[in-house]
Amino acid sequence: MGIVLLKCAATDLGIQWACWAVAAALRTEKFYDLAGSGTFILLAHLSRMWGGAPHVRQKVQTGLVTAWGLRLGTFLFMRILKDGRDRRFNNVRDSPGTFFVYWTIQAVWVFMTLLPTLMLNSDKRAVPLGARDYIGWAIWGLGFATEAIADQQKWLFKCNPDNAGKFIHSGLWAYSRHPNYFGEILQWTGLWLSASSVMQGPQHLSVVSPIFVWFLLRYVSGIPILEKQAMKRWGSDPAFQNHIRKTPLLWPWP
Repeated sequence: MGIVLLKCAATDLGIQWACWAVAAALRTEKFYDLAGSGTFILLAHLSRMWGGAPHVRQKVQTGLVTAWGLRLGTFLFMRILKDGRDRRFNNVRDSPGTFFVYWTIQAVWVFMTLLPTLMLNSDKRAVPLGARDYIGWAIWGLGFATEAIADQQKWLFKCNPDNAGKFIHSGLWAYSRHPNYFGEILQWTGLWLSASSVMQGPQHLSVVSPIFVWFLLRYVSGIPILEKQAMKRWGSDPAFQNHIRKTPLLWPWP
């Protein structure tokens, strides 16, 4: 298992650093998210190949990671092509050193988030499917649907000229100010739960994966940035103040 994890970590870093070299030369972030989601898919399949695990659990787990990566990667790539730029990189794209840090952080994000699946795919034991697998996959399915629907609702909202300068507070966005992130957390929680079916002893510490995803989105790269931008744009709007007061930040609640 250790050898497979090391090979995956090296591959992950190699991809992100190679992409950084190209991105820094072109001064563009347009394929940043696409490279990240693509690395998830690649490592999931490579770990299954290197681990030689033929069990249905590994096949399903790898398939779910692939579905997540294809949907989110395509969505984010189409979005940045439409918008032209990603505001997260406004003070970064012209600084190769800082840009390198961002690409390295992405490598850490990929490996930490995918860790339970990598560990699962490195395990050759054919443990029968059980309740944790089905519950985990159901949680993943709920998260996948939540994230996909929320992304689509916001995309359609922003594409409507009548909504120019407005904030979305309809659909799933009426129950959470960041329902797409809620869906993201659910997906990786479900995948950890399924993978835990074959874990032993300290391997259960890979629960750090969904915790890491939650912490990153809640306190680092997701919600804090978007909330700051929203307050700057609509902070003085009474309707937005009411939206903040009545709508949970992350965890949906009627």
